Amino acid sequence: MREFWTSLASLLGVFAFGQSLLSAIFPPELRFTIIKFLPRLTSYFSSYCYFDITEIDGVNTNELYNAVQLYLSSSASISGNRLSLTRALNSSAITFGLSNNDTLVDIFNGFSVQWEHIVTPRESQTFSWRPLPDEKRRFILRVQKTQKDMILNSYLDFIMEKSNEIRRKNQDRYLYTNSRGGSLDSRSHPWEAVPFKHPSTFETLAIDPGKKSEIMDDLTDFANGQLFYQKTGRAWKRGYLLYGPPGTGKSSMIAAMANYLGYDIYDLELTEVNSNSELRKLLMKTTPKSIVVIEDIDCSINLTNRKKKGTSGPPMGRSYYDSCSPDMRGGSNEEGGNSITLSGLLNFTDGLWSCCGSERIFVFTTNHIDKLDPALLRSGRMDMHIFMSYCSLPALKILVKNYLGMEEGDVEEAVMCGFEDVIEKAEMTPADISEVLIRHRRNKGKAVRELLEELKRRAESNREKRVSGGKNSAEMEEEEQEKRALEIPKVGSEDEMIDSCNEGGDEEERKNK
Repeated sequence: MREFWTSLASLLGVFAFGQSLLSAIFPPELRFTIIKFLPRLTSYFSSYCYFDITEIDGVNTNELYNAVQLYLSSSASISGNRLSLTRALNSSAITFGLSNNDTLVDIFNGFSVQWEHIVTPRESQTFSWRPLPDEKRRFILRVQKTQKDMILNSYLDFIMEKSNEIRRKNQDRYLYTNSRGGSLDSRSHPWEAVPFKHPSTFETLAIDPGKKSEIMDDLTDFANGQLFYQKTGRAWKRGYLLYGPPGTGKSSMIAAMANYLGYDIYDLELTEVNSNSELRKLLMKTTPKSIVVIEDIDCSINLTNRKKKGTSGPPMGRSYYDSCSPDMRGGSNEEGGNSITLSGLLNFTDGLWSCCGSERIFVFTTNHIDKLDPALLRSGRMDMHIFMSYCSLPALKILVKNYLGMEEGDVEEAVMCGFEDVIEKAEMTPADISEVLIRHRRNKGKAVRELLEELKRRAESNREKRVSGGKNSAEMEEEEQEKRALEIPKVGSEDEMIDSCNEGGDEEERKNK
């Protein structure tokens, strides 16, 4: 035992002598210089470079840190061994994330990068107007030096876009409606909101598959078209007009569009808006990535087709957008009604005020397109006109699948042939067919047979009306008028509308005098 302690003392003596010799040969200044430049020397020969992304940049939150945290949640849920689970405010989904001091490897364009989440205690902080968190959090990104330019130019931008997509997907959407008379809520906001939980999707929407694909492609091009709209000098907005008989799924189409894009919906009730200025203020308070909806616009206020007005008088006076013309007003201020004008609504959809925001969609619905003024229908305001027709055979198959869970092969051949023979003649809306299926959904075979019988009854009723020249003929004429209303006006048509508007305005002046 004594020999052990003797050997240990000798070893410590040699260590002390060596330390004294090292201090004599390498003074503290030289050692400090070596320690300072050693990391630089090793990094020079290293094939990797490192990027620090801190949670707090000075006193401000680093948005890139939040984006990386959200982006890695999609990869961590698959390849991570130790995960942290979070649920953000207004979110309907649980997200995964890296645990403290854990690492994760990500693949981008065939290159491998490594992320490390570092969490360390923060030193006692001095007085600050904004208290900082007790922990310092940061991500360290390790990449090969040959990939540095690719990371800075592409990878980080990809992370920002991906995180925005994930955030929009996870965040609950809202359905807004304007407050009565423009009153403000507790947050000085003119819109009242409720969570939007409508289950309609394009997969369950009962319309022709070709038309459905066309609409989805158009929506996708719009959502991904920021650079295109900037390059062409157009406001990043688009208008859709949904028209057709009641019960053909116009409201369901709007819900499907919102669910497909992940947008909020602003349901604008024009009868609650008192003036054009109030209409502009409502538009200013909408958010990007939203759909502004005016349902049954032909019934909201008096914005009917002025080409059908047969007034007389000299073709002089007020202009095409005269706000004093009674045909363009929703009502009279003296009578307590609103004073929205056609000019105000046109500027709302296609004027300078329509540009106060980006990635916004306008949707108008109507049952009678021929009653709308042609100025509302032109491209730039309502870019895409979508006719919601009576139920067709492809739409019928979708409804049978949705309500009964039956594919085309599950339906009896005789019943399917009967559907093909009478579906066009019956002129039933998807809402009517859905009601028949819901009523008999407990017995699938009975449901399809009852539906076939109802279609036959409707077809026979329509045939009798055609023979007697009754209501169905009028409906056919109305559809013809709707189709004619969609045609682009000729060169002289706008001048005719101007003269008609001016004549109506001069007649009102003579009455007032």
